[in-house]
Amino acid sequence: MTTRTRPLAAAALSLLLAAALAVIAGWQPAPRLTPAKADANPGSHDVIVHLFQWPWNSVASECTNVLGPKGFGAVQVSPPQEHVVLSGSGYPWWQDYQPVSYQLISRRGDRAAFANMVSTCHAAGVKIYVDAVINHMAGGASTGTGSAGSTYSHYNYPNLYSSADFHHCGRNGSDDIVNWGDRWEVFNCELVDLSDLATETSYVRGKLTAYLNDLISVGVDGFRVDAAKHIPVADLQAIYGGLTGNPYIYQEVIEDTAFPPTEYAGLGDVTEFRYGDVVGNAFRDANLSNLNNLASQMALGSGDAVNFVDNHDTQRNGRARLTYKDGQTHALAAAFSLAYPYGTPALMSSFTFSNNEAGPPSTNGTTNQVVCGSGWECEHRKTTVANLVGFHNAVTGTAVTNWTSPAANRIAFGRGATGFAAFNRDSATWSTTFSTGLPAGTYCNIAVANFSGGTCSGATVTVSSSGQATVSVAGNTALAIHTGAMVTGSPSPTTSAGPSPTSTACSSVAVTFESNTTTTTGQNVYVAGSIAALGSWNTASAVAMSSASYPVWRATVNLPAGTSFEYKYIKKDGSGNVTWESIGNRSHTVPTGVCAVTYSETWNTVGGTSPSPSASPTGSTCSAVTGAFAVNATTVWGQNVYVVGSIAALGSWSTGSAVALSSASYPVWTGSVSLPAGTSFTYKYIKKDGSGNVTWESDPNRSATTPTTAPCTVSLSDTWR
Repeated sequence: MTTRTRPLAAAALSLLLAAALAVIAGWQPAPRLTPAKADANPGSHDVIVHLFQWPWNSVASECTNVLGPKGFGAVQVSPPQEHVVLSGSGYPWWQDYQPVSYQLISRRGDRAAFANMVSTCHAAGVKIYVDAVINHMAGGASTGTGSAGSTYSHYNYPNLYSSADFHHCGRNGSDDIVNWGDRWEVFNCELVDLSDLATETSYVRGKLTAYLNDLISVGVDGFRVDAAKHIPVADLQAIYGGLTGNPYIYQEVIEDTAFPPTEYAGLGDVTEFRYGDVVGNAFRDANLSNLNNLASQMALGSGDAVNFVDNHDTQRNGRARLTYKDGQTHALAAAFSLAYPYGTPALMSSFTFSNNEAGPPSTNGTTNQVVCGSGWECEHRKTTVANLVGFHNAVTGTAVTNWTSPAANRIAFGRGATGFAAFNRDSATWSTTFSTGLPAGTYCNIAVANFSGGTCSGATVTVSSSGQATVSVAGNTALAIHTGAMVTGSPSPTTSAGPSPTSTACSSVAVTFESNTTTTTGQNVYVAGSIAALGSWNTASAVAMSSASYPVWRATVNLPAGTSFEYKYIKKDGSGNVTWESIGNRSHTVPTGVCAVTYSETWNTVGGTSPSPSASPTGSTCSAVTGAFAVNATTVWGQNVYVVGSIAALGSWSTGSAVALSSASYPVWTGSVSLPAGTSFTYKYIKKDGSGNVTWESDPNRSATTPTTAPCTVSLSDTWR
């Protein structure tokens, strides 16, 4: 929560932190509300990096040169609206969190530079999330002229707000919040003298919605809502309900008993402040062994949480256990947040500071372009951090396997049959043999080396046919390997003893559609075609495609060999509007003699690359099977859908370990899980809300069996019952 309006004494900071952590009795939850807008799940490429105070031109360059190539999903940018200018205080960082108007002119650039940044980042496959300040305007001590030249006073912002548009709570002699356990006071009094907007009024709500919609019109993909805890849920719901499209929303809510973060989870994701406490302590104190129970130590469920080791506030208010100043230890904690499955990771990228009030490197109050190492820390670029983003993307949807912790300061774990990671907080080298669960081959240790074009710049790890790897992890370093960074070899199926197969043909072929398609906020891409498996030209039954490799969208459908069909790609938005390709129907015949084929194409472009067949002889065994789950399930506000089942990969019937499904194709919820081959299992779908309440499907249990031979996929399409 950004709370600055003037330099604060240490006592004031302590008061704010203590209030945020206080345990206040007697709170009653607010009634559940009908949803105004569905939460937009960011998808598998979901890693956020907070480029704190970076100017727009530098953000654009970073998207092109670093973030896109490394697989980052989004940038959280600092507030873009006009703000106060406090030259007498040395242009502190917190002046940007005091709005003067909603013109997009700040010390980081103007509207044109902002729009160019958004389009440049989109071209690199990176989304933009804005830090949105909608609880308040400026503080009383900063009356003057804003960054766009607007004049203002504490309760008067010409052509925008007047005194009647603010709360004047009449408490504590200053209108400031003192009793943080009093919900009325937190909602209606001022956060350290910042003029508190009357968000219950239709006029103020309209202005705030218009500001956010203006950002959406420029291409912004989502919002981190600053100080959300100070705005009632009903007010936020009304503001969000007027937004265009389906932006991703995550809200800053510092936990205490009077304000449990789950109260806000029905509106969007929520920042999980406990994460930095628990993970930061573990890596700072070299006591990692309890991290396998991480989810049980959090206030929010994984599907509702944005996790972070530190942010711009906790770096300065004393709460952060680790910051960039802790060097490699901080990097290891950030890497863990990418390797272990909990929440949506948000990484911090800082400017260096010794004075908590100091602003970013600047010239006469205008922020300098970023040069890493010259006042800009750029910790997100460290190999251990940046390369783990690719690991995170590769293992999305897989469960933790093969957890081991021979000592409190050493942990290792697998992510299904896709990845394996180890963290050594001992100063001595950890030499051991791990059971990785990975296919045989040679892997690049991307925690210490770069992988590109099949080549590793440093240490490699060899995994045997039994999935074991003998390695040495140097002191205070990590190991991370995954199937997308194999130097030599590839998953090698072990065939059972017996006669060689007489046929190399698969009766069913895994057909992968790839479409290079750019979209606007709220749009998703589907493939619709002439056969039942592609919806029989019914757009409501079209096959949803994944944006994990945006702008390339992918979907895999099992089709009988020899099937001839026609199809097109379509775009659908949250309102159900459909955009078809304008070219003629595409057509293919599923080849025979292969078990998989890929069609790579571009939106509205005739032709494409030649089909890429993959022959897997019948009888070749699968080391693992990709289980694609899809269930048509309607939900109420705050609910998400999960799949849980009888095997470890599906949580062994534990609802706390159930696999979260994506709502990107709502009301169809989808997800992929790495499953053991040749295994029969039972499963059900469940719904969970922000309070942890679980709703099970009706009996009986569903059942399925994974194949032992190629194609190594199983698709399960169901309807909630």
